[in-house]
Amino acid sequence: MHALVTGGAGLIGSHLVDALLDRGYNITVLDNLDPQTHPNGKPAWIPSKVRFIEGDTRDADAWRQALDGVDVIFHQAAFGGFTPDISHYLSANATGTALMLEVIAQHNFPIQKIVAASSQAIYGEGTYNSNALGVQYPQPRPIAQLEAGEWELKCPATGDAMEPQRISEDKPYDGKTPYAISKFATERLVLNSGQQMGIPSVALRYSVTYGPRQSIFNPYTGVVSIFSTQILNDRAPVIYEDGLQTRDFTYVGDIVSGNIFCMENDSANWQPFNVGRGERVTVERLVTSLIKLLGKEGEIAPVMDGKAYRPGDARHMVPTPEKLESLGWKAETTLEEGLQHYIEWIATQGDVKEYFSQAQERLKKLKVVRTRN
Repeated sequence: MHALVTGGAGLIGSHLVDALLDRGYNITVLDNLDPQTHPNGKPAWIPSKVRFIEGDTRDADAWRQALDGVDVIFHQAAFGGFTPDISHYLSANATGTALMLEVIAQHNFPIQKIVAASSQAIYGEGTYNSNALGVQYPQPRPIAQLEAGEWELKCPATGDAMEPQRISEDKPYDGKTPYAISKFATERLVLNSGQQMGIPSVALRYSVTYGPRQSIFNPYTGVVSIFSTQILNDRAPVIYEDGLQTRDFTYVGDIVSGNIFCMENDSANWQPFNVGRGERVTVERLVTSLIKLLGKEGEIAPVMDGKAYRPGDARHMVPTPEKLESLGWKAETTLEEGLQHYIEWIATQGDVKEYFSQAQERLKKLKVVRTRN
């Protein structure tokens, strides 16, 4: 079986390549080696035995070259993070995916299956329970509420804080950010066009993914790397809001196993799935764990003054993986185990620099990040 892994130089894609090689796949990688993520060019972890194509998903010629001789596709390539580059999200993610499908159809490439990366971002805000109204799918918190430092989602009937719930796949799409819109377009294109073209397809809505090979150069994406580079450079990590916002942090190895499971199981065809641990972890817990693992406990404490925030950022975003688990897949790596793997890797990366502080000043000027009075 010959697999194309787009974004195969990145965090998820590169580990996916390794796992597929171990399972006997032949591999083609298509990656544009974005200089923000790969400033030193093609990383050393790309195996010599793969067919590597440096090319962009918005280039039809790159797609024609990459798709030649391929049986299945793991479509991981994406532009992510918090930046003001609105058009880039749509062109790289949505248009790039559409072009892939277009080239497949135009050249009648005999693709047998597509597994594509989507994101929890498509949900917008999380799922909540109101004592007065029951299950609620609220809109993002108003700027006035954030400026007042009132972080929790409020019941529209009583004004009381609502209780966050884990998010299932039947939650209506409500992503507001350009990234969320582009990822929803990606999954809809793959699932709908795949069905029309007779290509079994799966869309995977990832939780926050981390692990070895997460770029230590890109200050706009990869929260574990951002915090770690701050800590290693003796800078206090900056936590937005009050640090009690929650996410499901999932180790890259589990994301990879979810991809392979869905590729090799027909029961997953034509469906979207949450992929993660489903564990509610506060950002404060993540940061304090990193400080301890990096040996900086007692030397560094996070900056958590309750003033900085990002408009449109979800307060609680923890999808449940129960749907995929019901088919037989399950994440195996605890947060502590995964962070230990990451810390061991970053210790091998030499003199790690810190880029987030400068980037944050740019984001503040553009009001992507704000500080309340």
